[in-house]
Amino acid sequence: MLDSSLLPLQDDRVRLRPLHRRDATAYAEGTHDPGVREYGHLPEPEYTPEAVRQMIDRDAAPGLKRGDLAVLTIADAETDRFSGSLVVFDVSDERAEVGFWVHPKHRGSGITSSALGLAARFTHDCGLQKLTARTLPENMASQRVLEAAGFALRGRVVDTAPSGRRTELLEYLLPLREGPTRTESP
Repeated sequence: MLDSSLLPLQDDRVRLRPLHRRDATAYAEGTHDPGVREYGHLPEPEYTPEAVRQMIDRDAAPGLKRGDLAVLTIADAETDRFSGSLVVFDVSDERAEVGFWVHPKHRGSGITSSALGLAARFTHDCGLQKLTARTLPENMASQRVLEAAGFALRGRVVDTAPSGRRTELLEYLLPLREGPTRTESP
C-alpha cells in the first residue's frame, strides 16, 4: 500500500505532492493539450476546473488515504506551481503502475524524468518491488523519458485504456532496488 506520510518528495527540480484543489485550473488547462489528449489515457472526456476538484474529492484524496491510488502533482521545486500529473495506480503488495503527463510549457525541461525518479523512491519506500508503465508505440517522447528514468521495455500488450478503447501498448518495468532512500520533505 502507498504511504501518504512520505509525501511530498523533492529534488532540485521537482516536488512530487498530492494533487490539491488549487491545482484544478492548471490541471484542466493541461488536459486540453492535443498531446495530452492523445497520449494521456485520461479517463474523463472533458476536464474543467470544477470537474478536477470533484475528481480530487471523489477519487484522488480517498485513494491516497486508502493507499491504493496516488494522483500526484509534478510541481516546480521552487514555486510549487503545477507542471504536470503523475499517477500511481493498480497497487499490489509488490508492484504498481505509473502514468504521467506534463503541461506543454514544461516539456523538454527534464522534470518528467525527475518526477519518475521521485515516484520510484516513493513506491520503493512504500515497500513495493516493481514499478511498471505503459505507453502507446507512437509516443516516442514517453518512451525516451521512461528509458532515461531507468525503465526497460518488457514487450507489447493489448489492453483497455482508461478511455475504454482497446489498444496496443508498450509495457515498461523498473525494478525498485535497495538504492532509493527517503527524501526528507521540505
